[in-house]
Amino acid sequence: MSKPLAIIAIDLPAGLLEDLRRSVTPLLTGPDPAAVHAALPRAHGILCSALFPLPAEVLAQAPNLRVIANFGVGYNNVDLEAATARGIAVCTTPGVLSGAVADLTIGLILAIARRLFDNARYAREGWARGLPPPPLGWDPAGKTLGIIGFGRIGRAVALRAQALGMEVCFTDRFEDAGEGFERCRSLPLDALLETADVVSLHVNLDDSSRGLIGARELALMKPTAWLINTSRGAVVDQAALREALAAGTIAGAALDVLDPEPPAPDEPLLAMENVIVLPHIGSATVETRAAMREMAVRNLVAVLTGRQPAACVNPEVLGR
Repeated sequence: MSKPLAIIAIDLPAGLLEDLRRSVTPLLTGPDPAAVHAALPRAHGILCSALFPLPAEVLAQAPNLRVIANFGVGYNNVDLEAATARGIAVCTTPGVLSGAVADLTIGLILAIARRLFDNARYAREGWARGLPPPPLGWDPAGKTLGIIGFGRIGRAVALRAQALGMEVCFTDRFEDAGEGFERCRSLPLDALLETADVVSLHVNLDDSSRGLIGARELALMKPTAWLINTSRGAVVDQAALREALAAGTIAGAALDVLDPEPPAPDEPLLAMENVIVLPHIGSATVETRAAMREMAVRNLVAVLTGRQPAACVNPEVLGR
């Protein structure tokens, strides 16, 4: 009996690829869209970045496809409704990257509070010339962190923030933070925006969260507050954010994600003094990326061999 065919659109280490070959026949396309699309008509599965677009019209080219194994926690790259209608399982890699993204979020809070980027620039360009230093920073302890999206990553951020002495409030579909998070206050979105000294975004990108933070929401924030986004760029109305930053509506923003990615060379956010932009490095550690690859491969193989994957966002298609 022939093995199922799986498009492999990310790089895999030799050992993991060898393990994969025991169960499936890999089609090593890399991330090249043309190569992926050419292989789709005969593929039973695809392992790809969570940023690789798979809209309905692309899925229609893949009559044999049974699983999309995303390398990442997001799934907004896939037309989930179309995939579900076609019986295609959409799998992700949650959990294994929570710590890395939470660490980056706390790193950005500390960078903002202690003006690390400003002071590093001053040390290079102004210190030896006797120029005045940047203004003083501030202590995170006693400040309020507002977390929008209190899932795995949001909770990991909350624990780290509390260790810094920050007060934590959150908004999510539920109001009870659960065991271990009794000191975290549940607030409606508007109240959180009005209260927080730092607002951090940790939501999936879907129809309900696209443009969640726009001009109205930014206007509710304190003029001294900072916005941190390590989720998806499209959660924020980028034009509204540029205007709010230029007008001093909020103090600044720290962004690991933009819309689109990469940004245009003349994207104004890249040149703003009160903005930190990173190139989507939330999960970019050796250990985390290795764990994500392993989980994505396990998800792919599980579905193609009739077993339960570790993480499937549309489990109703399994066993069809």
